[in-house]
Amino acid sequence: MADLNPRIEISFLETFICSAFAACFAELCTVPLDTAKVRLQLQRKIPTGDGDNLPKYRGSLGTLSTIAREEGISGLWKGVIAGLHRQCIYGGLRIGLYEPVKTFLVGSDFIGDIPLYQKILAALLTGAIAIIVANPTDLVKVRLQSEGKLPAGVPKRYAGAVDAYFTIVKMEGVSALWTGLGPNIARNAIVNAAELASYDQIKETIMKIPGFGDSVLTHLLAGLAAGFFAVCIGSPVDVVKSRMMGDSTYRNTIDCFIKTMKTEVGDYGLLQRIPPEFYAARNLERCYVPHT
Repeated sequence: MADLNPRIEISFLETFICSAFAACFAELCTVPLDTAKVRLQLQRKIPTGDGDNLPKYRGSLGTLSTIAREEGISGLWKGVIAGLHRQCIYGGLRIGLYEPVKTFLVGSDFIGDIPLYQKILAALLTGAIAIIVANPTDLVKVRLQSEGKLPAGVPKRYAGAVDAYFTIVKMEGVSALWTGLGPNIARNAIVNAAELASYDQIKETIMKIPGFGDSVLTHLLAGLAAGFFAVCIGSPVDVVKSRMMGDSTYRNTIDCFIKTMKTEVGDYGLLQRIPPEFYAARNLERCYVPHT
């Protein structure tokens, strides 16, 4: 009997382009939440007269409101250009390489459901490779997003994304573009594994339920579930990554992690910096990528 649903072979270039486009679309929709996330991750407790320490930003909605009130609506889209640069490279590579790497690990003649550990390994590798290439764009994005309302007369560090690339190279050297690479690799490899492997596994599980097929609804449900799972796994390393990129006071990754743990675990700890709805929304980019 002929196969009524033959597999569609999609080239790496086609997958890369579709993935990059989908990731950029997701970036445009979610960059205000990303800006709020970075501000929450980088903020310190503000001392008050009675000895208490109060944060400037409180929660995702409170942070969005504060930024809009102090900096205008456009402040919520700080770093969007660098974010699009990042998604073109990172989004395209991490998804575009996933299927080829997964096939390489199991062999081209493999038949059946690919084991979960192979999916996790493939996603770890593609996430690490993609962010090594895209780290400069991530650095510039965090630097731009971290700038809040400046006092009168104080100039901005960077005029925009392109100026930021050149200024960092001029003032800090080319190697500075890869500041925070260690925690960034850890963060993106872990999150990519949590997103893609769980997405793949959840999608396969849903498709086995009567009434569900390879549809947009299936991809939507898998994307939401995988995104929520990813934030639970990647939050601590994401905090360290943002702080390493946005704050030069830390000597290295371990120093950043230890200082954050010592001073802020509790009300403002490593696990309370990323609104879960952010990753759930961002992972919907998978719904716009062609699937074989």
